[in-house]
Amino acid sequence: MSTSRRRWLQMAAVAAPTAAVAAGKPTDRMPGDPPEHKVVYQLNQADADYIEHILNSVGAMIGKYEDNVAITVVAFGPGIHLLARRPGRPVPETLRQRAASQARDYGVRFVACGNTMKTLDWTAQDIEPFARVEEVGAAVLMELQEQGWAYIAW
Repeated sequence: MSTSRRRWLQMAAVAAPTAAVAAGKPTDRMPGDPPEHKVVYQLNQADADYIEHILNSVGAMIGKYEDNVAITVVAFGPGIHLLARRPGRPVPETLRQRAASQARDYGVRFVACGNTMKTLDWTAQDIEPFARVEEVGAAVLMELQEQGWAYIAW
């Protein structure tokens, strides 16, 4: 372990409040270290209650792990309408704003399935700018699981 890292760890241990240690929050994470936890959500329905449950879970993960969790939401099938600039299915504006806020304020990655977009004759311009388009949403789910991401589906 380098001297500067050891010194930082010693200072962090002294400065860390007892409550954080009791809560199990690590004191040895350096700023910029990758998160220890990684979770990917499948979003494949346009139903408002379904979307709200997923966004609630995302918010709960952020609340519990703060900056120590990486979160990706992969939208395909009817779920892609959450990420559309002009959804073809009814998705409440409050949920669309919430997804945008989670992306902007907490770094949640939203992925739109390019395969689903092709079936809808959509292009990248049809998707909100906070989301990125990947060729096959299901492949993103598989690849992230292969990299150790926890997979959550409703």
